[in-house]
Amino acid sequence: MNYLDFEKPIEEISEQIEKLKIVALKNKVDVSSSIKELEEKIKSTKIEVYANLTPWQRVQLSRHPDRPYTLDYIQAMTNGNFTELAGDRYVKDDKAMVGGFGEMEGKTFMFVGQQKGRTTKERQMRNFGMANPEGYRKALRLMKLAEKFNKPIVTLIDTPGAYPGIEAEERGQAEAIARNLFEMSKMKVPIICIIIGEGASGGAIGIGVGDRVLMLENTWYSVISPESCSSILWRSWDFKEKAADVLKLTPQDMLNNKLIDGVIKEPLGGAHTNPEETFMIVKKEIISQLEKLRKISPSDLVKERVSKFCSMGIVANAE
Repeated sequence: MNYLDFEKPIEEISEQIEKLKIVALKNKVDVSSSIKELEEKIKSTKIEVYANLTPWQRVQLSRHPDRPYTLDYIQAMTNGNFTELAGDRYVKDDKAMVGGFGEMEGKTFMFVGQQKGRTTKERQMRNFGMANPEGYRKALRLMKLAEKFNKPIVTLIDTPGAYPGIEAEERGQAEAIARNLFEMSKMKVPIICIIIGEGASGGAIGIGVGDRVLMLENTWYSVISPESCSSILWRSWDFKEKAADVLKLTPQDMLNNKLIDGVIKEPLGGAHTNPEETFMIVKKEIISQLEKLRKISPSDLVKERVSKFCSMGIVANAE
């Protein structure tokens, strides 16, 4: 288990428990009462730590190296009944964007999402979850396919942003994302968007236009990352914690500002502490939301979706 800096009190108690277990095994003594006390202590410490997280600490949790990624969710929620589809039919297959048909509870869904890597080799292959234009065009191709066969769409968002390289701009990064926004807004099938990790800038919104936009408890969603915001405003990354505060990027901030439709609770300590429970929570939420959306006609789905996004923000006319 990897621990973040603010999780040190939890790590220390966990180490004490492990040491007691080693002592019990070596000396064949009963330390069950001591272990039980420490387990109660670790639980109360977790409640205290995670009840008072700062925005920056939530950002750290969203990037936790043990946190499950898009393909982890898809494989678990579909019990492996998932067929990945590849290619944008123009240039190539972008490994940072994954998608395909999967089955949950007897229903077929189109899953689309960014995929990060765990090892150095995987991260390079997945481009750290930063999709090129081909990735967004692949995502749109798959969503159009879902619409053709009247299948609901689920997007799982986890990206530090769309790839910012010159070659991506040359191939039309901005156009690809803008096209997705336009096309997703008028699709006649239910779209459920869930932020499972990082939700940064156009990279996130490029697959984030949906009838229901939800965030897991320890994620963030913003036009810019705290580090980039800090470097622009203060010419240094040293103010990233302050930037995280003022950006109002936490799920609760986003919900209060009516930019998302709900927050999905995570197991105590974050999704990485109990991935299986997290998968089941997300699966249940998807099925629940779909049941509600299926009662709305396709034309009304489009009207409500467009109205929701058009009503975001404040417009002021200067005299």
